[in-house]
Amino acid sequence: MTERPPAPAPLQVPVADSHCHLDIATSDDDRLEVDDALARSAAVGVPRIVQIGCDLPGARWAVETAQRYADIVAGVALHPNEAPRLAEVGTLDTALAEIDALAGDDAVRAVGETGMDFFRTGPAGRAVQEESFRAHIEMADKHGKALVIHDRDSHDDVLRILEDAGPPERVVFHCFSGDTAMAEHCVERGWWLSFAGTVTFKNAQSLRDALAVTPLDRVLVETDAPFLTPTPYRGRTNASYLVPHTVRAMAEVLGVGEDTLGTAIAANTEAAFDPW
Repeated sequence: MTERPPAPAPLQVPVADSHCHLDIATSDDDRLEVDDALARSAAVGVPRIVQIGCDLPGARWAVETAQRYADIVAGVALHPNEAPRLAEVGTLDTALAEIDALAGDDAVRAVGETGMDFFRTGPAGRAVQEESFRAHIEMADKHGKALVIHDRDSHDDVLRILEDAGPPERVVFHCFSGDTAMAEHCVERGWWLSFAGTVTFKNAQSLRDALAVTPLDRVLVETDAPFLTPTPYRGRTNASYLVPHTVRAMAEVLGVGEDTLGTAIAANTEAAFDPW
């Protein structure tokens, strides 16, 4: 087992990890139990987590976990890469119906992550991805929940579908990966951009440029744990307690103090997902 990174200095203004996968581990040895994960993150000023379920087992687990822990809320969806797989075996409609039912639970604050992914799914699966994405947009609007977007190598199509379907009131771009023009487009529409450890990567200047044009009232922070561990621990297992590294990198890009940014992130998280 690779040793986990050490805990960073605590944030003075608490923030939430707006996108985490506590149910996913890079290996059995790397799994953090929920109590441990919450204790570690709370100790560094990250007391709350949005737990995202990406398939039916994950969505069920997210809801059950959020029902048990006051500091966790859930997001439920079929990941874009999950939709073609389910369509192949003829169960996509049934799965979408269950996600719709789960989305009505009070512990669920988001429908997502949903969207389009052209990195892992080729052209043959894109129509099914779009069908699933549109169904999730409708669910978010129906239940009054935030829509959490997964957008990988698919910026133009995600924006096209959102505009055509009619976005719900609250939209969050998880692990924002667009350029400055896309950031400005999203901000104009009142959507939130959530930045992950990728913003700290040496080769991610275009992402830092996008962050630089994003107003303080539109930014969120996330881990996407156990993935996308921020510098200087890139390549090791991520967890919510490492959020301070990303917050501090974001504050430097934005030219504000980390307390100022933390205050904004805290307010934005409640605006996007409601208080908890």
